[in-house]
Amino acid sequence: MTLDEIAKELVAGCREGRERSNLDRLYAPDAVSVEGADMGGGQATRGLAAIHGKHDWWEGAHEVHGTTVEGPFTQAPDRFAAIFGMDVTSRESGQRMQMREVAVYTVAGGRIVREEFFYGAGG
Repeated sequence: MTLDEIAKELVAGCREGRERSNLDRLYAPDAVSVEGADMGGGQATRGLAAIHGKHDWWEGAHEVHGTTVEGPFTQAPDRFAAIFGMDVTSRESGQRMQMREVAVYTVAGGRIVREEFFYGAGG
């Protein structure tokens, strides 16, 4: 797949609730996912199985009320970005939050090899 095809499919999958199936289709087995903050297990998650585990944790820890996604925004030859908005409630605290983040993806060999998430300063 080309950079544009991967970018469009990732964003379409997020809009349509196909994030999980797109992990296996679009990501390299040794992909790295980097959060903007340490979520308790370090900032970097390595490998597709670990990235699936990160999704498991997110889905278990939050009730999702709604999401938005803007983009993709491509930068040839190998990167694209998307902006995500989330309305979620923490299952642990009961606190409802509206969050936005920028995600930057790096593509090599027709697969996503790295994703990085950036959060707004000060919440």
